[in-house]
Amino acid sequence: MADFGRGIKAGVAVAAVYLIISAILSAIYHNLLSIPYFIYAAGLHPFSLMALTDPSSVIFSLILPYLVRGIIFGAVFAALYDFLPSTASVKKGVVLSAFVCIVALVGAIYTTPGWPTDGRIVGGIYYGGTLDLSSISLALAGIISALAFGALTGFLWDRFLGKTLTEERKGRSVLLFSFILGLVTWVLFAAMFLIGVVIRGGPAVNPDTWWSDLLFTSIVFLGLPGWVLTFIAWRKTRRGESGFKWGLAGGVSMALTGIMLLPGVLAIIGGVLSGHKAASEPSTAAIVQ
Repeated sequence: MADFGRGIKAGVAVAAVYLIISAILSAIYHNLLSIPYFIYAAGLHPFSLMALTDPSSVIFSLILPYLVRGIIFGAVFAALYDFLPSTASVKKGVVLSAFVCIVALVGAIYTTPGWPTDGRIVGGIYYGGTLDLSSISLALAGIISALAFGALTGFLWDRFLGKTLTEERKGRSVLLFSFILGLVTWVLFAAMFLIGVVIRGGPAVNPDTWWSDLLFTSIVFLGLPGWVLTFIAWRKTRRGESGFKWGLAGGVSMALTGIMLLPGVLAIIGGVLSGHKAASEPSTAAIVQ
């Protein structure tokens, strides 16, 4: 079983470090000079000192983005820890950061028609636009920041004490986190979709944003069976069975929405891993003998 508590503690601790760095850079650039784009590209959230007087701004604009980022990254790190290459936790964190960057890039391309002509910054990384020195520096700032986040998470993972874990079928923890992340994402976006339908009286399709509207709608109809199938796959692994087919089907269903790409990819990985028996699980030949 994955040590989710240990991973989440490490991720949240790194998020707190990033919050402090963001506060320092904001005090220097936002309140004295101006905000350079590289602060945004680095995945930081600059804010003014006046924002500290607004409790809702502090929670939703400052603390919450870092907290969510730390929890998700730390949980994914714990779920995939045994399967990441290298024996050093720091290197494992860097590998996971690179993996998340690739997933984010694929998601940005998939959800942005006309890429790369339509440049934008998503999740702290610059995508598309004219390829020049400025865009390259923004992309590098985002990548370096992401890799540093992973390296720090791996470093703190070694500093926190782990708990004694029981043997489980491979992929079970990955499927569990994929299901939770997929469910939370689906609830948030499905609620926004349903509220929009009630207010507008029906889903409106804008010719300029038809692809984004289609993906947003697909979350309700493809995301639901996706996390349900992933849940079934996880239940099968709890019984010591393979959840390959269910995890693969659920992962593909969620990945097709674009917005649920990360939980979809995790479900596919978990499903594939669950097809392999745990080291302590006896084989059929051994049982016959």
